[in-house]
Amino acid sequence: MLNQQDIERICQASHDDPFSVLGPHRMPDGRVSVRAFMPNAQQVLVIDADSGRVLATLAKRHDDGFFERVLTATLHSIYRLHVRWADGTEVVMDDPYRFPPVLSDMDVWLLGEGTHLRPYEVLGATPTQLENVSGTRFAVWAPNASRVSVIGDFNLWDGRRHPMRLRRECGVWELFLPGVMAGALYKFEIRARDGQVLPSRADPYARRSELRPATASVVADMPPVVPPSPQRQQANALDAPMSIYEVHLGSWRRIADSSGDGPGRWLNWDELAKTLIPYARDMGFTHLELLPISEHPFDGSWGYQPIGMYSPTSRYGDAQGFAKFVACCHDEGIGLLLDWVPAHFPTDAHGLGNFDGTHLYEYADPREGFHNDWNTLIYNLGRTEVRNFLIGNGLYWLERFGVDGLRVDAVASMLYRDYSRKAGEWIPNAHGGRENLEAISFLKRVNEVVGEQRPQAITLAEESTAFPAVSRPTYAGGLGFHYKWNMGWMHDTLAYMARDPVHRKHHHGEMTFGLVYAFNENFVLPLSHDEVVHGKGSLLNKMPGDRWQQFANLRAYFGFMFGHPGKKLLFMGCEFGQQREWNHDQSLDWHLLDDGLDAPLHQGVQRLMRDLNHLYRSTPALYQQDFVPAGFEWIEHNDADRSVLGFIRHGLDNRTLMVVVCNFTPTVQKGYRLGVPQSGSYRERLNTDSAFYGGSNTGTPLGIATAQQVAWHGKPWSVLLDLPPLATVMLEWKA
Repeated sequence: MLNQQDIERICQASHDDPFSVLGPHRMPDGRVSVRAFMPNAQQVLVIDADSGRVLATLAKRHDDGFFERVLTATLHSIYRLHVRWADGTEVVMDDPYRFPPVLSDMDVWLLGEGTHLRPYEVLGATPTQLENVSGTRFAVWAPNASRVSVIGDFNLWDGRRHPMRLRRECGVWELFLPGVMAGALYKFEIRARDGQVLPSRADPYARRSELRPATASVVADMPPVVPPSPQRQQANALDAPMSIYEVHLGSWRRIADSSGDGPGRWLNWDELAKTLIPYARDMGFTHLELLPISEHPFDGSWGYQPIGMYSPTSRYGDAQGFAKFVACCHDEGIGLLLDWVPAHFPTDAHGLGNFDGTHLYEYADPREGFHNDWNTLIYNLGRTEVRNFLIGNGLYWLERFGVDGLRVDAVASMLYRDYSRKAGEWIPNAHGGRENLEAISFLKRVNEVVGEQRPQAITLAEESTAFPAVSRPTYAGGLGFHYKWNMGWMHDTLAYMARDPVHRKHHHGEMTFGLVYAFNENFVLPLSHDEVVHGKGSLLNKMPGDRWQQFANLRAYFGFMFGHPGKKLLFMGCEFGQQREWNHDQSLDWHLLDDGLDAPLHQGVQRLMRDLNHLYRSTPALYQQDFVPAGFEWIEHNDADRSVLGFIRHGLDNRTLMVVVCNFTPTVQKGYRLGVPQSGSYRERLNTDSAFYGGSNTGTPLGIATAQQVAWHGKPWSVLLDLPPLATVMLEWKA
């Protein structure tokens, strides 16, 4: 018989090896002792699983509900437990403690070594069958815990009922619970080494989560693998057009409340598929980029403080709904990028912080492990299990949902140990420097794994410093990203556009400086959500002048952006001149397109963006050679007095080229002579001052300029143009 100390420890939920106590145990004489802990049970019978025949009645050894009996006959068959509860209800169940370990030896090895590329396949909660019994296998990494239990709506959230087995080789606790199926709510109850029972934890690998403010994880099936697509690989290539529409799903559109008051409800995945995708397709965008959709407790973080890294947020539906949404994007020829946040995580009690009573996921020293700016924790990227957690998460979104790529948030905060820290608030690296060597190694590894395992996918870095070779291969000494956001271009050009045109001539370099380094990286030109929040105002309201001039400036800026080397990104609402600053709690102001005196101007901006996208996608000269000097040629970059810029974009085919001319003053420049490299005609393909877009309809007569053999700007030929006010003009030459 079992000693009383073990029984007490089971009843007190303090036993670190419950499988040594519970379940079937063979005695020295060959008989089998069956033990079960069933709080509030009146009677527990052992029955034959096939026939239902009663094999034994377990004796109650402890008032809290510990039952045990040594069977008089040898147990030859699989057994089940027949339990009568205190309220008189009866249930037949399989004993969780009769099942073998759920992790294979290879999984244990790879997890312990920190080289498991897909830890989500073995950790978390996965509905499965074990020995022909349906249930869910649970597994959680908590190496420093003294006890871990699965708690949920299936066991009254009682941490005593289902303590787990520790696989000491890898620090993972595991348990198979028969009868627990998809949809069940659960968490992990963890007792720290000091005996303290910690706040219950959500599953780090949960594939579904409750909607805030609820915090439980939800058992969910594993999404199937989405096969690789050669079409998507081609669409994501460096020489393909890429115009990204950045979207916060909760505030793009909302369904109005029945009362007509309030912000309205979020659209679900099916509704988004029927509205957002057709809109993006009509507008000509090649990709959607979603602000983080991993589960997050606080709406105001916009998803940038995630807790459920493997869980598509319940705000818009379930994982199946999201998978359908991605498939719909691809059916319409649109790529889908996700904002991904490996830089930090929030301190919420049900999250990863102090997970097993120790600093498991985060650095222990706050000088390394805490972001003062965001009040968040920093992943310990020097720990292999943490790296596995994050790398596996990246693969999960790419492989299981087929998303096209990951935009990695806040890369600069990862690269530097002194990021936003004063002297004495950070710890130098092993060489005494400020670079975070662990983060650098991690980012390289992420990009290598993505390249090896999902070559159709891309990664994009939001990196705001001059860290070298961010978008160069790791074998060439780079970080391995495919693209880098050009934050310098964004800040410089927005600063210029915000200036009164009379002062722009003194700051001409803000528009040209980007070409000094334009080919150092594979740049994306971002006009992102960060530029329309926190008191910065909308893009439209950054522009100087009266209402007409504000819209004209915005249109000219968009034209400049689409002519400039680099892929494009635009935050939602900017495409129609959203007037107020973005508010994550309410829908975009779509009514601006229909109501008010300015409606034609908003419509004009939207038409312009649609035409820019379609022209861009149909003109290889505007995208094929974004990242090599051969794709760009200055004509005029010194005409600061008139705030005029002129340049050429070249494709791989030298039979066509696009001339881009910008006039950033409200003055019409009549008879402006511009050097060109070839004889022939230069046909106006787009003029942001067109009346169709809300402009004054000024431009070169008939929209065609014929080259004259007059050398100008270092070119053998030149054309005479009438440059419209506050406008960008694109002229195409064909052989």
